[in-house]
Amino acid sequence: MRKPPHRERSLRSRHTERGRPSWRSPASVRARPARRSTRVALVWAAVAALGVAATGCGAEDGAAVGSPPPTTVELPRLSGQKLQVTAVWTGSEQENFTRVLAEFEKRTGAEVSFVPSGDDMSSFVGSKIAGGQPPDVALVGQVGVLREFAEKGWAKPLGPEAEAQLAKNFSPGWQDLGSHEGTRYGVYFKVSNKSLIWYNTSVFEYAGAKEPKDWPDFLRQAQLISDSGTDPVSVGGADGWTLTDWFENIYLSQAGPEKYDQLAQHKIKWTDPSVTEALNTLAELWGGKGLLAGGRQGSLQTAFPDSVTKAFGNAAEPEAGMVFEGDFVAGNIADAGAELGAEAKVFPFPAVGGKAPVVTGGDVAVALKENKAAQALLTFLASPDAAHIWAQSGGFISANKALDVAAYPNAPLRDVAKALIAAGDDFRFDMSDQAPAAFGGKPAQGEWKALQDFLADPRNVEGIQRRLEADAAKAYQN
Repeated sequence: MRKPPHRERSLRSRHTERGRPSWRSPASVRARPARRSTRVALVWAAVAALGVAATGCGAEDGAAVGSPPPTTVELPRLSGQKLQVTAVWTGSEQENFTRVLAEFEKRTGAEVSFVPSGDDMSSFVGSKIAGGQPPDVALVGQVGVLREFAEKGWAKPLGPEAEAQLAKNFSPGWQDLGSHEGTRYGVYFKVSNKSLIWYNTSVFEYAGAKEPKDWPDFLRQAQLISDSGTDPVSVGGADGWTLTDWFENIYLSQAGPEKYDQLAQHKIKWTDPSVTEALNTLAELWGGKGLLAGGRQGSLQTAFPDSVTKAFGNAAEPEAGMVFEGDFVAGNIADAGAELGAEAKVFPFPAVGGKAPVVTGGDVAVALKENKAAQALLTFLASPDAAHIWAQSGGFISANKALDVAAYPNAPLRDVAKALIAAGDDFRFDMSDQAPAAFGGKPAQGEWKALQDFLADPRNVEGIQRRLEADAAKAYQN
């Protein structure tokens, strides 16, 4: 029988009554340094090879933050030229990227300004182009949006210098992801692994839960946590993109990479039996009693950052035991005040039917104006020089194989970076990010909205499939 929810009586009180310590010992709630821990990106091979959870990464045993980057690429002098760059990044991500832009300014003499785009990059850029004032360069988080920009003539092909750096420093898979119909448009500057589940070690210890071996075991461990009095899984359902990531990991593992590619290109319909199976699997969690923090409606009202805070933001009374998302969660965990490797650990998304999935994401830089400065910035971003700057600051993983792994701030992260490069093209890119933006990349419509409605009612598999197919057919027009 499920114990009373901790909102009625604190976990600290219950633990004390049972003769158990509260969630944190005095040593574990010591004052923490103000620095931001690295958002550690892990590939499945790296997790298995390391055999330990990701740890917070500062500059203690790697390259010192602010150490000069290498100079491997020659850039033109652009004195007096102004360049505007946009990306979704805010907070520490914006701060770290600003350091990259500052180095570009130093080398070229250009004046660079940064403007956050918000989540809807397509609408932001479209409005700027309609007004005759597009940014010079945009860092786009969705392949579908890149293709849209290319088809509309907004994105400009890479110049010869940028294309040479791309060919030299990136595997064919990453080069192709930045291309459309055989033309190279973009440079993947920042990448991520979106197949990770982060857990509160105290919650797991109290419940007697362990890192799961596969999806059925994941559900069993979640039930153990639920039975102990804590909601096991925090879901940021207010942000529809988190729900697409849940589906994609299950679908890739269960249906396999060939089906994944077909669905990503809409070569099979969303009414396909493989989609039915994946949604039914997802419903085992979303529709399970007492498995979601705050229930389904609470999940739909929870933004992604808050979903992390539910698991790690209250040492005495955590609201959840686990949260799913990519390597960038590590930064949110640090913001919540938890220590990676001690109070927070990570395991790969559990295998559902076949192999454990590896779904990646990334931000691709594209020029929106035909000018020398925009192409120079793309050339710089394709070089190891730019990647070095953010790598040593933390919160970053690069697919640039020319980047010296010594730039990463500690040994575990260097091992992770090596594993990512060694994996080559053995990954699948985020499916919704490959879709046309109208289907896979906009709030309150398409896949985001359909999966939010599915979270609200996980019994409605057939109805959600019909909606997904109707929206996809309209967006893909194939």
